[in-house]
Amino acid sequence: RLGGILADDMGLGKTVQTLALVAHARATDASGAPFLVVAPTSVASNWVAEAARFTPGLRVASVTATDATRPGGLAAAFAAADLVVTTYAVLRLDIDRFAAREWGGLILDEAQFVKNPATKVHDAARAIRAPFRLALTGTPIENHTGELWAILRIVAPGLFPSRRAFDERYRRPIEAGHRERLERLRRRIRPLMLRRTKEEVAPELPPKQEQVLTVELAARHRRLYDATLQRERTKLLGLVDDLDRQRHIVYRSLTLLRMLALDASLIDDEHRGIPSAKLDALFEQLEDVLAEGHRALVFSQFTSFLGRVGDRLGAEGVPFAWIDGSTPARRRDAEIARFRSGDASVFCISLKAGGFGLNLTEADYVFLLDPWWNPASEEQAVDRAHRIGQDKQVMVYRLVAAGTIEEKVMALKRRKGEVIASVLEPAGDAQGDGVALTASDLRGLLADA
Repeated sequence: RLGGILADDMGLGKTVQTLALVAHARATDASGAPFLVVAPTSVASNWVAEAARFTPGLRVASVTATDATRPGGLAAAFAAADLVVTTYAVLRLDIDRFAAREWGGLILDEAQFVKNPATKVHDAARAIRAPFRLALTGTPIENHTGELWAILRIVAPGLFPSRRAFDERYRRPIEAGHRERLERLRRRIRPLMLRRTKEEVAPELPPKQEQVLTVELAARHRRLYDATLQRERTKLLGLVDDLDRQRHIVYRSLTLLRMLALDASLIDDEHRGIPSAKLDALFEQLEDVLAEGHRALVFSQFTSFLGRVGDRLGAEGVPFAWIDGSTPARRRDAEIARFRSGDASVFCISLKAGGFGLNLTEADYVFLLDPWWNPASEEQAVDRAHRIGQDKQVMVYRLVAAGTIEEKVMALKRRKGEVIASVLEPAGDAQGDGVALTASDLRGLLADA
């Protein structure tokens, strides 16, 4: 009647570990109730494939359509399975049917999908009746400790008080640097969370080398950026104190500055004549990487900029694969297969679409074109290549435009990463001043970006 979080680093086999647990439970439990796995759409098929490979004795049913569209309905799938695999979207839409029965156990893969307690998918996960609940995620905290509270609310209900009380007792004091509250939170979660690092589990894994490449904007680009920054700063600094109501306006301006740091034409086609120093720097690196027979992953949060990369790769005759948030599942699988087979040398991936569910150890170079203040998202992207199965050293390059908001994002990300590590890794002694994006953080991003 008590669950927990398997929070091992990405790429250490959380799926296989969990399948072993399910196989053991099915062999020792005569109740016959199947386990329910809920995963992102892009990952659900991987559960079916891994079960066939590692636990062929388990009867697995894949439910990726709602009851209204599934031949025979969901009941038929439930009746003949040891393990039912579904998606967060289907769970949310068909929660009445999923919640109507008792399950042998609930497994939430990429559990950061339920980190927001205000969403319907979080409510749906809470509604599942199961004696055991397990959350799988390499990033139980992506932005703030309230996300950890939300996951534990599902797998270990009652461990913590209400969200408001948790914020008062833990989140706000920790974000203010209160070490005693941090230690108290560590002690509280330690029995319910298993976290192992790559260094512990796979010491034979080749090293990962990371480097920041500083890019200087062209003169015309610099003048445009500085003028835009002054305009946005003047508009925003008065709104930051009312962050709750004005957050969308603030983020819109921050996004504008981040896009402008990449390529001036992303904000207005009339600036197409201004060269993108970031794009030139990427291709200068890729020329050497590809000439030496290496293969690369290229990540950006902005599909519009990723499109510029794809256009240039095509113009230069470089075969590449592509995934973004709109790529259908079948096309996604085909693009992955092209890259793995060697038909494509470069894989362009939007950060949101490729942050999980991909095993791309064929690549040994990773380029992150724009920094993000969520360190977990970047680590997930890098770990598409640096994971078990990789036999080459992985080189990671972060491209940062000098004298822009990107430098501020890098500094903010470092602080957030320190706090996340201090909560999740009790042996560490990292210091930090909070992982939420606060009004103070926003002022820092705008001060002299």
